[in-house]
Amino acid sequence: MTGDDRLRINEVAAYLQLEVSTIYIWAQTGIIPATKVGRSWIFSRQELENWLTANTTQPDAKENHCSQD
Repeated sequence: MTGDDRLRINEVAAYLQLEVSTIYIWAQTGIIPATKVGRSWIFSRQELENWLTANTTQPDAKENHCSQD
């Protein structure tokens, strides 16, 4: 992991638009990929992007509520 590839917990929280406490719990429980270094959590930008891709659902075309008249 290079210096540019590493994110701190506050950066991840801002990026995901979530509270830092949520990211902390997710990191502790393994919901989100992270590595603990001393007392800090470090996140790989690439692993985070892969996690987002794998855990993002796409809207179902059948649920499109726009009517076409």
